[in-house]
Formats: sequence, C-alpha cells, structure tokens
Amino acid sequence: MIRRPVIPMAIAAAVVLSACSSLNPFSRSADKLTPLTEFVQGAPLKVDWQVGLAAGPMTALQPAVSGDAVFAAGGDGGVVRIEGGRTVWRAEAGQPLSAGVGSDGRLAVVVGSSGEVIALDAVSGTVRWKVSVSAEVLAPPAIDSGVVVIRTSDNRLFGLAEEDGKRRWVYQRATPPLALRSYSGVLARDGVAVAGFPGGKMVAVKLSNGGALWELSVATPRGSTELERVADVVGTPVLYQRTLCAAAYQGRISCFDATNGNVLWTRDISSATGIDRDGSQLYVTDEKGAVLALDASNGASIWKQEKLAGRRTGRPLVMGNNVVVSDAEGYVHLLRREDGGLLARVATDGSQVRSDPVRLGSDAVVVQTVKGDVYAISSR
Repeated sequence: MIRRPVIPMAIAAAVVLSACSSLNPFSRSADKLTPLTEFVQGAPLKVDWQVGLAAGPMTALQPAVSGDAVFAAGGDGGVVRIEGGRTVWRAEAGQPLSAGVGSDGRLAVVVGSSGEVIALDAVSGTVRWKVSVSAEVLAPPAIDSGVVVIRTSDNRLFGLAEEDGKRRWVYQRATPPLALRSYSGVLARDGVAVAGFPGGKMVAVKLSNGGALWELSVATPRGSTELERVADVVGTPVLYQRTLCAAAYQGRISCFDATNGNVLWTRDISSATGIDRDGSQLYVTDEKGAVLALDASNGASIWKQEKLAGRRTGRPLVMGNNVVVSDAEGYVHLLRREDGGLLARVATDGSQVRSDPVRLGSDAVVVQTVKGDVYAISSR
C-alpha cells in the first residue's frame, strides 16, 4: 500500500498562514496565543463533573453520548461508561488507543494505535470483538443500521458488522498527493454514511454494501503548489432536515439539498475544525480561530466573534440557545447566538480540547482535553 504524505492540521495551518514570513511551523511564534479578553459574565456556565483518564500519543480522543450515558477512552486503553459523573464500568482495551469512542448504546467502539478495532458491550464493558483494519485510524467510529464505520487515515471507509466485526465492505477513492492528517469524522444516519475527503469532495455510501450514492464538491483546490492546493473537507458533515453542509480547509463552506445534491449556497471561508448549525444559523470557526455565524438559508454573514482569534479555537457547537467553543488552553466559551457576544467562560485542566464537543442533553456538553480529562459542562 502506498502511503501518501500527510500534514498534521496545526502544522499545515502554521505553514500556509506564514507564506510571507518564516516557513518553520515549529518556531516559538507559532505557539503564542492571543490573551483572553475580559468581559462581564452574562450567563451561567459550570463544570457538572469531571472524570480523569490517561493522555496518550494521539490526543484527540472524543467521547460519545447515548441517552444519559457518556463513553470515553484514555490513550492507555482505558474505556469508561459514565452516568451523572459516576463511573459505571471501566474496561481495558489492552493497547494504546488512537481513536474513539463511537457508540449507539449497544456498543462502545475504540481503535488501537496499530489499527485494531475493539468493540465493547455498552452495558457491561466486556470486549465483544476485535478486528484489524491494518491502517491508522484517528476519527471516532460511527454506528448505524447494524454497521460500524471506520475511517482510516489513508481515506478508506470500512463497514464492519456490528454483531461480530466481520468486514462487509471497503470504500476508497483516489486522493491528492498531499492531505491533512486530521480527525474528520463520518456522519452515519438512516442507512447512509457521509464523509468528507481530500480534494474538497464529500461522498455518501450505502451502509448495506458500501456502494457510492453520490459525490459532491465542497471546494475546489486552487494554487500552483501541492501545499496551496490542499482543500480537505474538515470536521463531520452536518445534516439539518434536508440540508447537508460541510467546510473545507483553504476552501469554502458549501450547503446542498440532501435529496438531490443541488448546491444551495457556498461561502469562501476556510476552516480547520468544522461547522454546526441550528434552525436559522450556521456556525463556523475560521482558520484564524474567529467564530462566525451565517444565515443558514443563504450563507450571508450575521456576526463574527474575533476575540477568540489566535487561540486555536475548536469547532463550534450549538448548546441550547447559545454556542460553545473551546480553545488551546482548555477554556470553554459560551457565545450568544444573536450577536456572538461572550457570555461565559469556564476552565478545564489547562490543556487543549482538540476533539469536538458532544451534546449531553439540551443545555450541556461533554469535552475531553489532550491530558485525557473528561468534563460535563452545562449552562443550567
């Protein structure tokens, strides 16, 4: 198997954004963060509970939520089920982990650093099956319609049977010579898996057999060098009713009619983390770390919160009537959805929240830091 060169997301951003200065992504200036802005807190935001897990060499492990249960994993192979801050069970995967967790309430699925997929019973924590995909996996597994979908770093999708892990299908498409080494996830729903790929493409496949249903262009690579032409779809695509949206690094945000694939609108905004949306607005963190709100019907600008720029701001997530984002120092920020104003801020353990936040009910989220700590944070 030929391995294509990949660029870690943070390094790619540092290199591309410094085209007129030093091209050294490891320079000290690349580590400087914009200082926090003082503000008057206008809403409650607090840590409901915290559970400590181990950090690991791969530091973007992402919790999963199913009902009231939170499933989380540490880099050392520890996997836990948490309810209301209480650890219901703790299991050992038996190896360091690079990806997880995916859960549908029946299984909790993680992936070892050697490419072994480990499925645990969600109720008891016992290991149900193990299967190797022989490739690095960074994105959390997705589960739907009896199929566990694994996305590998070489841009293959594996469909594994939920009951025993047997391989049902493999999907792979041609990719550009250069791609980001990112944690882009898979949206699996109603028998279909949707994933973004390098080159600005988004593909839907049938979970029953892995057959491609359609391919859409989120962005078009531009530039004279391979680095300039990196235009990978980032984050997990977002489906809201009949509208499917995604963002691309060094590209744009595109929204499509999910029933026929027609383009509804596009905006030339580059993101390294991804998007979220509610009934009327779409939220995105741009490549500089500013958070923007766009009209979900046409892409028109509504507001831009620039006070978080330069803090390696994460993917935004709608929480109740507001929006939450995290940053490189582990702070979780609450923004007012009407104008993007800073409403509240709460600290975690001081390390970056690199994986996506996950909703826990209507007014809480779960985040995991690169040190491994898992937090439930609410606006109650």
